[in-house]
Amino acid sequence: MKFTDGFWQLRPGVTALYAQEAYDIAETTDTPDGRGIVITAPTMVIAKRGDTLNRPVLTTTLSSPAEGVVRVRIAHHEGGHWHGGFGLPGAASGAASVSASEAGGVLDAGSLVARIAPGAPWDLSFEVDGRRVTGSGHKAQGYIRLAPDAQVDAGIVDNARQGGSTPRGSVFVHEQLDLGVGELIYGLGERFGPLVKNGQSVDIWNADGGTSSEQAYKSIPFHLSNRGYGVLVNDPGHVAYEIGSESVERVQFSVSGEVLEYFVIAGPTPKEVLGRYTALTGRPPVVPAWSYGLWLSTSFTTDYDEQTVTSFIDEMAARELPVSVFHFDCFWMREFNWTDFVWDSRVFPDPEGMLSRLHDKDLRVCVWINPYIAQRSPLFREAADQGFLVRRADGSVWQWDLWQAGMGLVDFTNPDATAWYQGKLRGLIAQGVDCFKTDFGERIPTEVVWADRSDPARMHNLYTDLYNRAVHDVLVEARGADDAVLFARSATAGGQSMPVHWGGDSTSTYASMAETLRGGLSLALSGFAFWSHDIGGFEGTPDAGVFKRWTAFGLLGSHSRFHGSSSYRVPWAFDEEAVDVTRRFTHLKMQLMPYLYQQGIDASRTGLPVMRPMQLEFPDDPAAGYLDRQYMLGADLLVAPVFSEDGAVEFYLPEGEWTSLLSGETVIGGGWRRETHAFDSLPLYVRPGTALPWGARTDRPDYDYHDGLRLRVFPGGSGSASVRVTSPDGRERVYEVDLSEVTG
Repeated sequence: MKFTDGFWQLRPGVTALYAQEAYDIAETTDTPDGRGIVITAPTMVIAKRGDTLNRPVLTTTLSSPAEGVVRVRIAHHEGGHWHGGFGLPGAASGAASVSASEAGGVLDAGSLVARIAPGAPWDLSFEVDGRRVTGSGHKAQGYIRLAPDAQVDAGIVDNARQGGSTPRGSVFVHEQLDLGVGELIYGLGERFGPLVKNGQSVDIWNADGGTSSEQAYKSIPFHLSNRGYGVLVNDPGHVAYEIGSESVERVQFSVSGEVLEYFVIAGPTPKEVLGRYTALTGRPPVVPAWSYGLWLSTSFTTDYDEQTVTSFIDEMAARELPVSVFHFDCFWMREFNWTDFVWDSRVFPDPEGMLSRLHDKDLRVCVWINPYIAQRSPLFREAADQGFLVRRADGSVWQWDLWQAGMGLVDFTNPDATAWYQGKLRGLIAQGVDCFKTDFGERIPTEVVWADRSDPARMHNLYTDLYNRAVHDVLVEARGADDAVLFARSATAGGQSMPVHWGGDSTSTYASMAETLRGGLSLALSGFAFWSHDIGGFEGTPDAGVFKRWTAFGLLGSHSRFHGSSSYRVPWAFDEEAVDVTRRFTHLKMQLMPYLYQQGIDASRTGLPVMRPMQLEFPDDPAAGYLDRQYMLGADLLVAPVFSEDGAVEFYLPEGEWTSLLSGETVIGGGWRRETHAFDSLPLYVRPGTALPWGARTDRPDYDYHDGLRLRVFPGGSGSASVRVTSPDGRERVYEVDLSEVTG
């Protein structure tokens, strides 16, 4: 949110009070983390005793919940409104050493040190390994009052169709952290615009806006700097960011109310930042090996029954196109009844028998659900009578007609409503359903009263966490922690602990394919390890070229799904070459499973994503800073999808001797390359000196990786390396490799 009019002026109707000096610096034990520092910051420089009268102050408290992490809390009125923070499973106490005197204050959290200088001007700095990386300076900490007619740039305040307007508060607290020369900012969730966020205004407010807008299904108030630190704003409500877009030399974030809390997280490398961030907010579990295989869907509004489903599966098998999961989208339930958890008997008269027959074909089954109960559903009255649906202030059930007629929203702040919803899921699991696609979770109203009296502005973004947690917990209970997997669309901070997530509603074009990738890269830099997208695009029907290019891209990720809206996504619907392309890349992914599955296991231990932006693997290469049309698949494979009809692609290879995994060609990196690829190819390069574990099977993802395993050693390395391979049954083995034995 923009409060100023240029450098000198405030916008009409805006009053701002800023922390002007650190008037008093003292040690305290009154923090969530134990020992800390509390700073009294008057909103004018105190020159005489009388200056303390009728003068607001900002109180800033520093503490540390973990090594390398500093908590900063800015309060105008401590008893005033705050949206509350996120659940932080990695938070502890007593992590820092503290000193405070007339010379200033120091909070030492190991890799990260916070220093507050005494007096004026206000100066709070953060150091990583002894180097200042950012700080809060003059007019950075602000308390803002808005008149009713204030002319501020308030983002998406009028977007009521997304489930309640972004709250237009009357008071705000903001912080501004310095942006250095050449500093680049990433993250803030799954955002489909430019990967580098400098110059952007970003609203942390989940919305169902598709991939071709500034809105996001997964809004994460966490940003990562290429200068060796990250910042999490600990507020599930609306957070407004100005990344060099109001004060061009600062990142500003503001929240409504009287309190702002944020964490600065040390690196110095981007990997270390993500490691500490995910240790604080939650890391993903190991997802099952079968989930890495191809997911085939009915698509959304297409006509289908068991015969249609069976014909697709049998044809895929006949063409040697391995499928691991079959997904039933919305119309497995009867129209106008979503959600009633009951198979539409007109097209699926024997659901238990059908699910058994699909299991006999060695398939897992996923079904679509959402958190809404339509008025026509027999469950609507049951839920309403028991108080399981969100209500308005007058006691009536909140309903609207967007999506399904008269639908209500399950109130997951009510434990009884959660248990009721979970009971319906257990019934589906008992029938043979293996996993759930948890759609929606973004259109959450604010003009309501929650069962636990939660702040509606806080619950708008946080709702997705309660929704996905309710479903994930049932799957863990039924299948075990290592065999539970979601296919979720919405998320907030911490949502990475309930994988997998997919990229939402894209269109069927090359441009949308590219924006989809940008969203995935942005989400990866926001702490999410597993990610997927709709191969071919969701809206519209792709031409054969788009489908084939998207298939190659989509199968070179952690999770891969064919899905669309009004048309099927089986490859023979496009042309026979699409069948060949699908076969080539599904088989390739199956052979890469010893590598990919290990990358997933490592993600659960470290928090690092499987699909990695180039900036994460090559932080010291200046050319990697803006790259958003290519990525690393794990640590060792570089993928550059083709986004053009003629097969032309331009990409960057870092220094070293790289080898094409598809052609065997070896090239020297350290610059840009232009190549042209047929539909059955794309730039897929192996990092210099890699020992790549190569599986022996092409028919399924969950096999014994040690049986017939090859270690393919690529040029550019020296000495020896250890390669860890873990099979789906948990058998782990470390292979020692001589990197001079280049076999390719």
